Parts: sequence; C-alpha cells; structure tokens
Amino acid sequence: MNPQAKLIFVTSLLLGTTITISSNHWVMAWTGLEINTLAILPLISKSHHPRAIEAATKYFLVQATASTLVLFSSMTNAWYTGQWDITQLTHPTSSLILTAAISMKLGLVPFHFWFPEVLQGSPIITGLLLSTAMKFPPITLLYMTSLSLNPALLTTLAILSVALGGWMGLNQTQTRKIMAFSSISHLGWMAIILVYYPKLTLLNFYLYAMMTAAVFLTLNSMKVLNLSMLMTAWTKAPSLSTILLLTLLSLAGLPPMTGFLPKWLIIQELTKQDMAPAAIIISLLSLLGLFFYLRLAYCATITLPPHTTNHMKQWHTNKPINPSIAVLTTLSIMLLPISPMLATII
Repeated sequence: MNPQAKLIFVTSLLLGTTITISSNHWVMAWTGLEINTLAILPLISKSHHPRAIEAATKYFLVQATASTLVLFSSMTNAWYTGQWDITQLTHPTSSLILTAAISMKLGLVPFHFWFPEVLQGSPIITGLLLSTAMKFPPITLLYMTSLSLNPALLTTLAILSVALGGWMGLNQTQTRKIMAFSSISHLGWMAIILVYYPKLTLLNFYLYAMMTAAVFLTLNSMKVLNLSMLMTAWTKAPSLSTILLLTLLSLAGLPPMTGFLPKWLIIQELTKQDMAPAAIIISLLSLLGLFFYLRLAYCATITLPPHTTNHMKQWHTNKPINPSIAVLTTLSIMLLPISPMLATII
C-alpha cells in the first residue's frame, strides 16, 4: 500500500477514536465511529484477495448496522427526554438498543459471527487493530452509559461470550481465528463487571490489548498463520517461540502472569456484589479458553512435527527482535506484583 495512503488511514483511525472518546454528544460519538469504520476498510482489503474483500464487506455491513442502531437509540432517548448527552441515556428502550448496537460493534455473543471471519480475512497487523484499537471507542461508550444499562442482560451476554468464545476456539487451526475467539471470551469478562465497577472494565481492556498486541506482533514476526506453521517456527526463531509461550499463558490468565490480575479483581468484585454463582460459572468457562491457549503454547514450544527425509527446515536468522515485542511481553508477564498500585489507581 502507498505510504501516504497508509498514513491518511492511520491518522483517520486516531482521529475517529479521539472524537468518540472525547465527545459528550451522541452525534459526535457516532461521527467518530463512522470515521473509524471507513478508515479501517482499506486496511482490511489491501491485499485484494477475495477473502480480504469478503472480510471488508462483512465488516462494513455489520458496523453500518450497529452505527444505525446507535443513532436510533440516541434519537429515541432524545425524543423522550430531550437530552443528547451520552451520560443521560435514561430511557430503558434506548439502553436496550444501545447494548445491542455496542455488542454488535464489539463482537459480543450473539452478535459475534462476523468477527472470526473478518479477522481471518485480514492481514495480521490489521487483525491486531481490529482486536484492540477498534474496540476502544465502543467500550468507552459503554463506560459512559454504564449507570443506565441492564445488569441482567449484560451478565447473560458476558457468560454466553465466555462460553462460546472458549467452546468455538477449541477446534480451530488458524491462529487468527483462535485470537478472534480469545477476544470474544475476554470481552465477556469486561462486560460482566461493567455495571458494577466500570473502571475495572477499562483496566481489563488495557491489559488485554497489551497482551494481544504482544501475541499478534510475535506471530507477525514469525510469519505464522496456522498451527502447522507454528510447529516448524521454532527452528527459525527460538526466542520468539519462548516469548509466545509466556504471553499465551498470561493471556490465559494463569498466575503469576499479568493476565491473572483482571480475572482476580473481577471475581473479587463479583463476590462482593453477591454474584458468586456468576463468578463460579465464568471462572469454569474460562478453562475452555485455557485449553486452546495451552494447545498453541504446546505447538509453539514442545511439539516436533513429523519430518520426511526431504523436509526443508527453516534455520534461524540473526535478525534482532522487534523492541516493541520485548517491551509488551515484559509487561504481559511481570505486572502482577504491582497490582496493589493498579488497584489504588482504579
């Protein structure tokens, strides 16, 4: 892609995100979401492969529908209350429509069908943007309207998301699809605590974005698209395989990694809110996700694929590791000891 065009699209992404997260008026928030959608479409379809064009078309249709629902929800609320302020979403029907719209934008169950397909058709770096940066504006809208949302509905969506995210990721061999179902599962954890402790949702999102960025950048450096490629990647980049193992274990939420921190705080807060059954269910369902993270880690570091005599190994090169991968991986592994400080911040 032309560097000038890429610069314009990336600047538009930053502009759209900034407009949405800094606005108080629903129309401005909607404008930011639209700019974001239009800026990411060329990045999804830049390879001109039929699968990429299909992914861009699916993404456009879903996001356009969700944006229409956001506008409809805000107009309904303005009709009944005379308020266009985002924090004044008080009408129950508007809250319900907004929850559906943002769930569609984020890829929460039952509006998740588009996300794995779009991620599979996108380049790895665009997939990283779709999994992290593109989810930030909708999450901020949920954060601002959290007082008006229906707790029972969000808890139901959250438990379904963690269940389906884990269940559907079990049988996948494509790394981007596995990361898509991982994203759906993590969104479930964010949604369940949103009404009770909104800042914890944001902390979970930041940590999730950091760990996911580390995984995507590592996969991009290793040029890995599926599990069979992952099995032979250790000969090319042994250090990256080790980094991937640790980051995946953190993403799975195993102590003493960073990924354990948001799960621990969310379970603690749910117990305080007399929602122990929900906490138990969501914790047990996250074991499904743990299985496919462990399978990825196993393929990356422990498995030796069957070799034929004429099999060509990829011998490792002396290229230095991308510094951003090193920084993100360090943060993804070592932030748990400073959890008291993070807890005081939120």
